[in-house]
Amino acid sequence: MDIMEPVHGTAYLLSVAAIAVAVLLFLIMKVKLHAFLSLVLVSMVTAVAAGIPLADVPDTLLSGFGGTLGNVALLVALGVMLGRLLEKTGGAQVLADTLIARFGEKRAPFALGVAALIFGFPIFFDAGLVIFLPIIFSVARRFGGSVLLYALPTAGAFAAMHAIVPPHPGPVAAADLMGGDIGVTLVVGLPVAIIAWFVGSYLVGTRLGRRFVTSPAALFADAADDSDAPAIAPPRFLAVLGLLLFPLILICLNTGVSTLQTAGVVSEDAGWADALILLGQTPVALLLTVLLSLVVLAPGRFSVSKATSLMDDALGPVCAIILITGAGGMFGGVLRASGIGASLTESLSDLGFSLIVQAFLIAAALRVAQGSATVALTTTAGLVSAQVVELGLGNFDIALLVFAIAAGATVLSHVNDSGFWLVSRFFGMDEKTTLKTWTVMETTLGLAVFALASLLWVVF
Repeated sequence: MDIMEPVHGTAYLLSVAAIAVAVLLFLIMKVKLHAFLSLVLVSMVTAVAAGIPLADVPDTLLSGFGGTLGNVALLVALGVMLGRLLEKTGGAQVLADTLIARFGEKRAPFALGVAALIFGFPIFFDAGLVIFLPIIFSVARRFGGSVLLYALPTAGAFAAMHAIVPPHPGPVAAADLMGGDIGVTLVVGLPVAIIAWFVGSYLVGTRLGRRFVTSPAALFADAADDSDAPAIAPPRFLAVLGLLLFPLILICLNTGVSTLQTAGVVSEDAGWADALILLGQTPVALLLTVLLSLVVLAPGRFSVSKATSLMDDALGPVCAIILITGAGGMFGGVLRASGIGASLTESLSDLGFSLIVQAFLIAAALRVAQGSATVALTTTAGLVSAQVVELGLGNFDIALLVFAIAAGATVLSHVNDSGFWLVSRFFGMDEKTTLKTWTVMETTLGLAVFALASLLWVVF
């Protein structure tokens, strides 16, 4: 999408942006209008106010929406299909039980966190936390101590994967809006997410978990007796681990072969190289993984038609997330096309902030103001995308910007964030305790991600 020559001055455009964000927050938080409708309405009004010709407004809106949706919807759909199949066959329980047996009782919080990191690759934060609830409470009863000792590192692992690693919608949309490569974002994002989780979530979460003792609702205390647990034999640990590693291996091969072709080590005409690059494209890798999961998990457990029903059930709840993500891309696209994004980033540049710091600060401000990490990710990516193009940044640098934006979209979770209430109610915390535990841990997690991204930005 081309960026038009601004017809208004910087002060006017920044005022339009500020008013647009304020109206968006008012509609979502006070009026309680659906986020999708709010984003579409504000995007349209902002486009007109910013001076985009009326005849071009529909194309501008659809360009931002369709471009984001085309990339996000496919990856999110395939990711939740894989997560649903693993969930219903007991894959999450197998991961947790095996890792706890390997690491031992004293490292049970670490084992649960590692299991959540692995399982959090294809599944959303909310869904992953709900799936792990029976496991968390079962382990807490078995080994004793505060349930938060086990819950916070686990929740932090799902939060880290959801914010940083594709195929989750936020990082996918952010990378796409800035013209980055999703495969590179995934490959670099995995070690960043793991290290940031250990420093900002595991170390902090276990310390907070030992300090605060809560009384969770009885409903969850008995969650180990879940009547919906699969009666069939669960898959083996290596089968679950292999299914989750399979797409990562394909994507790594894609990145490696592409790098070798760029360096001239491998001929660009090599058919085998083109085949590996195709198989390692993120949507193709996930599609192959879903099909492989049917071959590995279905025999002796359920028919293909039953698997289809399970995947249908998984797709329904994510439709709203996909549409909101697309609408966030629409709003970001309007900000970019109108020149507002360039005006904002230039203003921050005049204050001496580098692009990666700008990205973090904008995302953090949006996160605090409206609560949604996905909206903060997509909106910020749209705002800074003009400067990314101007600087001609490569895929690695764009991936680091994605992480900086994700870091800003993670910090300071509070009462306008659905995740805040989810953790609060599941683990029996009042608002004050949740602010002292979950909010603190989310902030240290985000700061750890930003520190790693900034270090890599400076070094490389």
